[in-house]
Amino acid sequence: MNGLANFVYQVATTRHRFKFLLSVGGVIFWYGGVGLMIFISPWVNHQLALDLSIPTPVRLSIGIILLVIGVPMVIWTIVRFFRARGTPIPFVPPPGFIIDGLYRIVRNPMHLGWALVLVGLGVLQQSFALLIIMVPFFIVAHIIYYKFVEEKELEKKFGQAYLDYKKRVGMFLPKFWR
Repeated sequence: MNGLANFVYQVATTRHRFKFLLSVGGVIFWYGGVGLMIFISPWVNHQLALDLSIPTPVRLSIGIILLVIGVPMVIWTIVRFFRARGTPIPFVPPPGFIIDGLYRIVRNPMHLGWALVLVGLGVLQQSFALLIIMVPFFIVAHIIYYKFVEEKELEKKFGQAYLDYKKRVGMFLPKFWR
């Protein structure tokens, strides 16, 4: 995976000729993947003949709370990246190291926000496929990507400052005890 981390670093830090195409592909892959998970989950539920039966008051309460927390997290991080003259797509990152706002308490607030949104939608839809299959896959895929690609690229780009940040701030869950 170091090769992939080096490729991301090279594209992000140079005028790579395919930067625009890679960025468009990243947006399509990312948002297309999230949309696909949301929209195919009812079909998967039907194929597996599995539905959850969550009482309506519980379903609405949990689903809405998760969406009310997750959606603003996603929006804030996207806006923060654009204000820093970058994008959430790894090929066009902000030039500097962002550690303010939500980044003070968690290293990946956008993906934590997306996970909360997906769980909230899964609860609201009573979707076994979204909650038990797709969200865990989403989370595991992101952990693998961050550990083996993004963190390596950020370590190379920001050095000791990023290593110190990693010690202080949790990847997806806040470290309130430090």
